[in-house]
Amino acid sequence: MNVIDSIEEIVGKLWQTLSVEGPLDESKIINEIKINNNLFYGAVGWLARENKIQKINSNYLLGTTNLTEKVGADAGKVWLVLDTWGEVDALSISKLARINENDVFLAIGWLAREGKIEGRIIDIKENKIKFWLK
Repeated sequence: MNVIDSIEEIVGKLWQTLSVEGPLDESKIINEIKINNNLFYGAVGWLARENKIQKINSNYLLGTTNLTEKVGADAGKVWLVLDTWGEVDALSISKLARINENDVFLAIGWLAREGKIEGRIIDIKENKIKFWLK
């Protein structure tokens, strides 16, 4: 299963949920959309690259992003890991880039929006997802 397509689909659901409900915290969004945490972070990273989402305290809301500096820097780290190692699973990216797994998925969403990355879900329950550069 193509994880980038899954993230892109969730971007639309996340946008719709926040536009109707207003600011929500992560757990409410995940429960509302019924998605996996990693894909949630991927969608947030995608919207951050589009400059359309922000996080204030624990709430996410639509608007000019305040996530660019952190997510953009982590995207650079993830890109470097993939450029060096080729196809790598998310947990290994986290270790090699020295960033937590949520930040890996924020960066993955950012890179996906830029069209620089591919990925596939091997086992979503086991959290086995592999990525590589286009």
